[in-house]
Amino acid sequence: MHGRANFTARAARWSAAHRKAAIFGWLAFVIVAFVIGGSAGMVTLKAGEGGNGQSRLAEQTLAQQFPRERAVEEVLIENPAGRLAGSDYRAAVAGLVARLERTPSVAAVKSPLAPGNEGQISTDGQAALLTFQITGDPTTAQDRVAPALAAAAAVQAAHPGLLIGEFGDGSANKAINERLAQDFQKAELTSVPVTLFILVVAFGALVAAGVPVLLGMSAVAAALGLTELLSHWLHVDQSISSVILLIGLAVGIDYSLFYLRREREERAKGRSAEDALLVAAATSGRAILISGFTVIIAMTGMFLMGSQVFTSFGVGTVLVVAIALLGSLTVLPAVLSKLGDRVDKGRIPFLHRLRARDGQSRVWSKIIGGVLRRPVLWGGAAAAVLVALAIPAFTLHTVNSGAQGLPRDLTVMKVYDRIQQHFPGGAGPTVVVVSAPDVTTPQITAGIGALKRAALATGVMHEPITADVSASRQAARVMIPLAGEGTDNTSNRALDRLRNDVIPATIGKVPGATVHATGWTAQSRDFNDSMKSHAPLVFAWVLGLAFLLMLVTFRSIVIPMTAIALNLLSVGAAYGVLVLIFQQGHLQSLLSFTSIGGVTSWLPLFLFVILFGLSMDYHVLILSRIKESHDNGMSNDEAVAHGLKTTAGVVTSAAIVMVAVFAIFATLGMIDFKMMGVGLATAVLIDATIVRAVLVPAAMKLLGERNWYLPSWLRWLPRVTAETGPAPGPPAPVPRSTARPKRQARRGRRRLSIHRP
Repeated sequence: MHGRANFTARAARWSAAHRKAAIFGWLAFVIVAFVIGGSAGMVTLKAGEGGNGQSRLAEQTLAQQFPRERAVEEVLIENPAGRLAGSDYRAAVAGLVARLERTPSVAAVKSPLAPGNEGQISTDGQAALLTFQITGDPTTAQDRVAPALAAAAAVQAAHPGLLIGEFGDGSANKAINERLAQDFQKAELTSVPVTLFILVVAFGALVAAGVPVLLGMSAVAAALGLTELLSHWLHVDQSISSVILLIGLAVGIDYSLFYLRREREERAKGRSAEDALLVAAATSGRAILISGFTVIIAMTGMFLMGSQVFTSFGVGTVLVVAIALLGSLTVLPAVLSKLGDRVDKGRIPFLHRLRARDGQSRVWSKIIGGVLRRPVLWGGAAAAVLVALAIPAFTLHTVNSGAQGLPRDLTVMKVYDRIQQHFPGGAGPTVVVVSAPDVTTPQITAGIGALKRAALATGVMHEPITADVSASRQAARVMIPLAGEGTDNTSNRALDRLRNDVIPATIGKVPGATVHATGWTAQSRDFNDSMKSHAPLVFAWVLGLAFLLMLVTFRSIVIPMTAIALNLLSVGAAYGVLVLIFQQGHLQSLLSFTSIGGVTSWLPLFLFVILFGLSMDYHVLILSRIKESHDNGMSNDEAVAHGLKTTAGVVTSAAIVMVAVFAIFATLGMIDFKMMGVGLATAVLIDATIVRAVLVPAAMKLLGERNWYLPSWLRWLPRVTAETGPAPGPPAPVPRSTARPKRQARRGRRRLSIHRP
């Protein structure tokens, strides 16, 4: 039986015949994208762009009305032995003021000893705050704060009886970004050798292991360059590089693994090198194409989260998946055609014996065989385990980690904790922004005064409360420290009282005044509320489009329904594990963290999109092999057994790579990255073992031929078939010449025959 070669087979044939064009074209694309993007630089989100709700409006007003706003720094002077008094304290303050006034990029130094600054001394008299500003753009204050930090350190050395430390936007961002850079450098340096080691074990050869890594890294490089270019139009979050690295490595290695393993399998059956490549392209290549679109659909869910932070993540992930997909269908066939059987160079003795000659994993073949013999027993046990893991997810509580999630061993965070102890809320006050044609009118001035008095009367808002007016007199801001850690329940209750009671009863009653509140607590609260409100839309979009794509691909209404159900079950189990570990506080000592009482607010939706995309990636690749076998005449049971046994080893190899890379992030200092690493690693591990190796074969065995049920009213859908290429013949070397084949020869190879195994 003959059929016309599909798109992926034609793409592979062209790449094999034009190897130089494909390989050098790909290299040129990656280099140009990376170099131009690096030259253009990355533009990150500006003030007010990454927020939500009321706090976003307040930040936009602040950006407009206080355009020359400076970053504020605070220096804590504390006497651990008692009250601040005597010449040592006064000399320390005087010395600090003198040094800071001579320091570049420092302005507006306010001493706690100056008249009118009594609010800068704690109520117990044991600590005082000296404040100043860093001149220039506040978003880059971290680049100019080092001299001020050196001045504070010099005064500390001169007065060892006092504790002197600095905290502020510039100093905190400097310390945090330096720790992040160290952590990510550690993750990047560890992930590549770990990935290579796992792939060497998977393929048993050094050259074959290097191909997936090169494709993944080149896709990441090109995506980073293009993202930097696009950031001049759509500003991006500063963490986007890490997200691109994670997803790019995952899908790039996945696609290369499936393609390369199928090509090696067909070669082992006796096909010529050229035919084996075309068969891999027509089958695994087609599955990769469908899988790539499925992953892209999942990633587009980030565009619907109502946050420009996730919109930028969506841009980066869609780009890197699309580039990895393009590379796997173009340059990968060209590289494999060039290498031929030399892809097995550097073979590691004994490793190849772990697999049967037909590409099936011996271990997984036994496991899957046992599941297919007793699907009710094994499927029921697996479902029970996942349901048990998912039950804690119903108590999922989201929080913004804020300052609580930062490593406490940072010097700047130790200073922050001491400031919070003596000046509750002072290190991250809520900012009430008042807008009006003129905020200096008697009515608005009186309203702001009433706001201050009412805030202090609550007992959950504290001194020092400060206020200032913009140069245009169209906006005023009032800094109000809240009780609590900034993002905990105490701070959230204080914010509710400020927004719902204090503001409406005071400044909110003044005609013509518009009032919004922002700050750490307000921003985290509004972000959390936005995530919850957008969750139904994201779930509906991702699940709906994935269902439609799988419906068209597999011409079955049962396949997409079971696929979505199983994927949701694995995502639910991952949520449950996050609750058990990070919300309930299990394994704190093992993972080196302190529970913040919940899961960071951005993570659940982000994990759903990423995990759904990656798990559907596996599912589509496995189902494509099953459907190929079924279309070629096998019964449902035979097709399920054959498809799973031939792909289980590849899925396991790809999953181990991702679990290892994600687990590296669980070792980082920031609790947000710990959560992300644990969540991703756990979900991928569950999905590649319990779901793919047990639940999928059990469910498909029990459903039987009903797996392929398509209602009569949907039979107009196009029929998409996988092609397996010509029958095996004597091995023939891949032509090494890159010269264009003769036109007549090209015409003669436009059709691929389908061989039934």
